Amino acid sequence: MDNISFNMGFTLSGLMESKVNKYIYFVLISIVYLLINVFNLILIVTIILERALHEPMYIFLCNLCFNGLFGPAGFYPKLLSDLVYGIHLISYNGCLLQIFVIYSYVVCEYSILMIMAYDRFVAICKPLEYHRIMRSQTIWKLILFSWSFPCITVFTGVMLTMRLQLCGSHIDKSYCDNWSVVKLSCVPTTINNVYGFTVIFLMIAHAVFIVYTYMKLICACIKSKDSRNKFMQTCLPHLVSLINFTTAMLFDTMFSRYKSKDFPPSLLNFLQLEFLIIPPLLNPIIYGLKLAEVRKTLFGKCKVTKIKY
Repeated sequence: MDNISFNMGFTLSGLMESKVNKYIYFVLISIVYLLINVFNLILIVTIILERALHEPMYIFLCNLCFNGLFGPAGFYPKLLSDLVYGIHLISYNGCLLQIFVIYSYVVCEYSILMIMAYDRFVAICKPLEYHRIMRSQTIWKLILFSWSFPCITVFTGVMLTMRLQLCGSHIDKSYCDNWSVVKLSCVPTTINNVYGFTVIFLMIAHAVFIVYTYMKLICACIKSKDSRNKFMQTCLPHLVSLINFTTAMLFDTMFSRYKSKDFPPSLLNFLQLEFLIIPPLLNPIIYGLKLAEVRKTLFGKCKVTKIKY
């Protein structure tokens, strides 16, 4: 890698190209990050403290919210610091760490959504076997998979990126992503490309499993009114989360691969950050309002508090 890249790290363009005042961006992004933390923490604390919510579905939901805190933590503090000090630089090690956190967040999101789909499949299609299949041991194995698989997968990709000799230090984004760093390589990136397609294939396998699960769920729901009610209450929020996150990732891919100078900078900034803004902000709201048990726990306690005062 050249001396400039190693000693000074990378320059992040991102919001520097926008005509919007950086202080306006700072205020807006601070509000978004605060809301992400507050909404996800409220749901996590509610699930942990309320014994009635110590069921597999809510445990998986708790992990989804924790992932909603994990991913943004690798991005927002650095971006807010850049906006305050006006220094859009990131060290080489800091860039690799940011890649690890953001990509782990993305893969983990799909892994958790996949095991949530499996949980709903067992609950609706095999209700009499649910408690036998979804035992504590099984739940912890699924949770371990949902976190270990992303971490191992992304760590391997980061290690492959570290071996590359780089001939540039400019990243055309507000954060480090693996594709942008690999493009700066002076040497062939065949291994990185093959591994990248392998990871994409695994993500497609996640998506195929979820689609297959929902096809089974829909078939089961047609036959029973009770199953239809369960689908609307517990599966619909999960489906909205999946569509929301997948759409966000498609926006990011479009920005990375097909960026056009004709797009306004503000729109491009939103497209590249949408998967770090909307999903972690929207997920706790969707589940908090749609799931009856969570809604009853949250708003029921609010009513009790009002009576006491």
